[in-house]
Amino acid sequence: MKTRVLGQDLEVSAIGLGCMGMDHAYGAPADREEMVKLIRRAVELGCNFFDTAVVYGEANEVLLGKALEVFNREDVIIATKFGIYGQVLVDGKPENLLNSKPDSIREQLEGSLNRLGVDYIDLYYQHRVDPEVEPEVVASVMKELMAEGKIKHWGLSNAPLDYLRRAHAVCPVTCIENQYSMVFREPEKEIFQVCEELGIGFVAYSPLGNGFLSGKYDADTQYPEGDFRNKMGRFSPEVMQKNQALLDLLKEIADSKNATSAQIVLAWELAQRPWVVPIPGTTKLHRLEENLGGAAIELSKQELQEINAALDALDIDETHF
Repeated sequence: MKTRVLGQDLEVSAIGLGCMGMDHAYGAPADREEMVKLIRRAVELGCNFFDTAVVYGEANEVLLGKALEVFNREDVIIATKFGIYGQVLVDGKPENLLNSKPDSIREQLEGSLNRLGVDYIDLYYQHRVDPEVEPEVVASVMKELMAEGKIKHWGLSNAPLDYLRRAHAVCPVTCIENQYSMVFREPEKEIFQVCEELGIGFVAYSPLGNGFLSGKYDADTQYPEGDFRNKMGRFSPEVMQKNQALLDLLKEIADSKNATSAQIVLAWELAQRPWVVPIPGTTKLHRLEENLGGAAIELSKQELQEINAALDALDIDETHF
């Protein structure tokens, strides 16, 4: 697989693997042996970039560490996160428990290192901004951890742009990880410009719109208990009906390129900027192979312009919560 360079010369596979769904948000945890096989198959297919977080469940980091222990450490890029150390239910909805105080960051890092079974983290994200801790303080801790060899790079997820700029001035940020897909194009409005300006990469989570853009689901789909799509606005019948025109467009393009809708979506994201890296998640081997195959699809400038023009012409509902 081709590679891409995020900020600070971090080179990763053009498409990574998000591990969240193996333990979190999509129903019961997936079978451990099957997930180990899937992660190792990803490496065989050229994927070297893996994304986890402690809030997905401590077992998620343990799983990733177990799967990758058979490979040379320098051949894989492990991204995990700090800042959210748990969740509580408030009025029936999950609310993050935040802590990015220096001592807590160090404690969270040691926990992740132990669960992953590694000596360092390649890419350490602040998962969410802690309003009680200034960005300069967080960035200073990152600089110390780099000097100590415990992390190689750091990034931010869903951080305000002013926060990003202030943090970057203290310790250069390698990338920002935010949601981005054909049903959520918000990063195109401002974030991409800032990434270009500062030399920061962009890692796209939910690049397939939580699976919606694969075209595998419809308004009658039944999701398992514990799957957050049961309550997501993106999967409500009215939103799905409104966005059906997008799925129709995708199928038409996919048929013309002898590809799947998911592959076209991922190829479209890769074509946006040379430093955009999508990290679709899956628990199914055939979906993994399909997704990673998206890196081989080339969209010309003209094709990209035509797709973007067609997307702009659609009345897409970006509801997702």
